[in-house]
Amino acid sequence: MPGPITTGLLALGGGFAAGRFLASQIAKAAIHIIMTDPYKQNLAEFYSAAKRTGIQEIIETNLRAEEGKMILRPLGSPRKFVNMNSIMFKTAHLSRQPTPIEIPIETRTIIGKFAAKPLIVETPLLVSGMAYGLALSEQFKYALALGSAKAGTATNTGNGPFLPRERHLAKKLIIQYPRASWNKSPDILKQADAIEIQYGQGASASTGHHAVPTDLGKDVRKRLDIHPGESGIIYSRMPAISHPKDLKIVVDYLRDLTGGVPIGVKFAFSDYIEDDIDICLEAGVDYLALEGAEAATIGAPPILEDDFGLPTLIGLCRAVDHLKRKDPTGRVSLIAGGGFSNPGHYLKAIALGADAVYLGTMALFAAAHTQVLKAVPFEPPTQVALYRGTAANRYNYKKGAESLYKYLKSCTAEMQEGVRALGKRAVSEVSREDLVALDEHTSRITGLPLAYGKGRTRALAAPGSK
Repeated sequence: MPGPITTGLLALGGGFAAGRFLASQIAKAAIHIIMTDPYKQNLAEFYSAAKRTGIQEIIETNLRAEEGKMILRPLGSPRKFVNMNSIMFKTAHLSRQPTPIEIPIETRTIIGKFAAKPLIVETPLLVSGMAYGLALSEQFKYALALGSAKAGTATNTGNGPFLPRERHLAKKLIIQYPRASWNKSPDILKQADAIEIQYGQGASASTGHHAVPTDLGKDVRKRLDIHPGESGIIYSRMPAISHPKDLKIVVDYLRDLTGGVPIGVKFAFSDYIEDDIDICLEAGVDYLALEGAEAATIGAPPILEDDFGLPTLIGLCRAVDHLKRKDPTGRVSLIAGGGFSNPGHYLKAIALGADAVYLGTMALFAAAHTQVLKAVPFEPPTQVALYRGTAANRYNYKKGAESLYKYLKSCTAEMQEGVRALGKRAVSEVSREDLVALDEHTSRITGLPLAYGKGRTRALAAPGSK
C-alpha cells in the first residue's frame, strides 16, 4: 500500500496532468472560436483596432469615458520624437589619439560661473525637481537628497513644500521658487545653493494646478501653510510678476537675499524659445533650466505631454545657438532635461552645448531600484515613491540613496570613458566638433556634418544658423 508521500506525489502529478489537459482544451476552444467566428463577432477585431489606434489610445479613451473629466497621465509622453540616437561620437584612433587610461578625466561642473557663490558639483548630472507631497513621499525625497550628496552633485526641491531634513541630507540643494505662495520665506531661500524660478516644465507647460484638500495630509498642509479644506494652488503665472521686466526685480532680490548664489529660470522649450531667453538675459539670470517635450511629471493631461512644446534635441540646439549669439562670454549656464535616459544621451547633450543635465525619471527609477518589488505585481512600481503611495511606508530611503549614488557614479564613469575615446581630458571639453549626424533630418536640426554622402564634411544648415 503506497505511503502518504507517494500518495501526495501521485495526486500532485494527476492534478498537474488534469490542469494541463484542461488548459489545452480551453486554448483549443478559444483558438477555434477566433478562427471561425465572423469578424464582427470575433474578439480578434480588438487586435486590428489596437494595431491601428494603439493600446494606450484605447485605454485612455476608456478612462475618459469612465471618469468624464480630464485624465492625468504619469511619467510623460510615449511619443518617439527626434532624439540623440541619430547622433554619433567620433572615435579617436590615429589622426586623433585617445586619452591614456592613467590620465584622470575631469567631471567637475560649475553652474553660474560668474555668480558670487557659483554652484560647483562633481558631475554634470543633477537630480531634477520633484515635489514632496504634490508628487513624492518624504522618504523618497530624502533618498534623492542623500544619494545626490554621496555623488557630489545637487538635487532640486521641486515646487512642493520645503523639507528641512532634505536640506540637511543634500550636499547641494537647488530650491525652486514656485508659482505658488509657499517656499518664499527668506529663512528658506537663504538655505539654497541655487534658486530656480519655476515658470513651467516640459511635461505640463505653465498650466495651473489645484492640489485638492483630500490629496493633502496634515503634514503637507502645515508645510504649505494652508488651512484644512483649502487647496494647494500652483498658478499658471508667477505671482508678483505681471510683466516680463518684473523678472529682473525678483532676480535681483533673490541674489541680494542669498548673497549671490546662482539664480536660474526653468521653463519648457517652445517656438518662443529665443524670446523667452532674451527676457531671462535682460533680467540677469545666472542659468537656464530648459526641458523638452519628452520630460515627465507625476501626472499631466496627455494633450500637454504629446502635443505641446519642442522635442529636447530641437529646443537644445536652438537655445545653444541663441545663447552663443546673445551671450558670447558664456556667463549664463544651461541645464537641459527631458527624455535623456543613458550616459550616451547625457554626454551628447553636453557636446551640443549644455553645461549639465537634469535627471528626473532616471533618478526616480534608480532610487526605486529593487524596492519596486514591494509594490509589484499588484500595484504600479511608482507606489513605492509617491506621497500616499500604497507601498511608500515600506520604502527605505538609505537603501534608495545608495542605489541612486551607484547609478550616478556608474553613469559618470561611462561618460569619462567616452571622453577618453574622444582624446580629451574633461567632460567640459566635449563639443559639437566631436559629433556627426546619421541622417539629413538630424543634420539640419543640429547643424552637424553628415556621416555619409557627397560633401560629407559640410554640415547641412540648421534653421537660424550661419
